[in-house]
Amino acid sequence: MSAACFVDTNLLVYARDASEPAKQPRAWVWLEVLWQRRCGRLSWQVLQEYYVVVTQRLRPGMPMAVAREDVETLLAWRPVGMDDEVLRLGWAVQDRFGFSFWDALIVAAAQRARCRYLLTEDLQHGQRLPGGLTVVDPFRAAPAELLA
Repeated sequence: MSAACFVDTNLLVYARDASEPAKQPRAWVWLEVLWQRRCGRLSWQVLQEYYVVVTQRLRPGMPMAVAREDVETLLAWRPVGMDDEVLRLGWAVQDRFGFSFWDALIVAAAQRARCRYLLTEDLQHGQRLPGGLTVVDPFRAAPAELLA
């Protein structure tokens, strides 16, 4: 099995966002590889954000039934829940790195899931974080570069 990769909301959204023709195919490639290798991880926060963005912010929005099917399917990635440990880890990340609270919770969930990579365009590509976690901008790196 390949190293576990924590998927931030933006990668999931770009896979469904037809208004992003440069990013949509790359997002799909990442998701297909993560499914094939069974190494995708995420959190309940990511699933909640994804559902809201694709049903309420995308134009045209995705039908709720389709978004719900996506969320149901992604449950296979064992979402990390919010608990006192994730909250405290998030605060520590926020204090140390100055990340927004929401980004810090994403990092904390990725650490909790023992992921090696955090796939997001919201943080600095290549940044190394505690717990052996490395930030990877999925639009600057291909799956083959990391998951050999």
